[in-house]
Amino acid sequence: MKNFFSAASLAILFGMSLMPASAQTALVRVVHASVDAPGVDVLVDGNVAFQNLKFKDYTNYTAVPAGMRMLALNVAGTSTTALSLPFTLMNGVSYTFYAFGKLSNGTLTIIGTGDELTAPAMNQTKVRVVHGASTAPGVDVYVTAPFAALPNAALLTGVPFTASSGYLTVPAGDYQARVTVAGTKTVAIDSRRVSLNGGTVKTIVAVDGAQTGTFELIVLNDVN
Repeated sequence: MKNFFSAASLAILFGMSLMPASAQTALVRVVHASVDAPGVDVLVDGNVAFQNLKFKDYTNYTAVPAGMRMLALNVAGTSTTALSLPFTLMNGVSYTFYAFGKLSNGTLTIIGTGDELTAPAMNQTKVRVVHGASTAPGVDVYVTAPFAALPNAALLTGVPFTASSGYLTVPAGDYQARVTVAGTKTVAIDSRRVSLNGGTVKTIVAVDGAQTGTFELIVLNDVN
């Protein structure tokens, strides 16, 4: 599994303004994936960058200056700072930062992935799966033709909360992703039919649902 970057880096990136082409920059995207966390405003170096990002909202990739920055994550519309810390972005690297978990069970965390934005051939697609559902245990991931029976072997096994699969390159077409409790065929999350077009890169994110014991998916277009 790919390692994630340290917690709380999320707020970083909500929205530094676009930088000149000659500047050293990173590409950053931010996802609000915590079902019971409030909307947030993000301040970078003391300036409000994005306002009122809510559950399942996410930003486009934005060029931000590389190097050390200071960020603050505020409850939307207030001066109440939930978090303030420095962060470092590397020049030329693409990142997604996620707010995962739940306030109610103390699992709220912020993690980041390094992203791969090179498109595959037009008859192929790249896809990765991120486990962001705090109330689901370790999981196995099956990817099949739509509505096919689950095979004997899972594509990914024993994936823990906050882990990422890395990118897998597969033929373009229609698929169904199902997430089961690790070591069982008990389906916790079902994507139903997902169309993966050629030349695209997608991230499928499993998150906690609004109702206890339910889960949802966020499908991110890394490269359209």
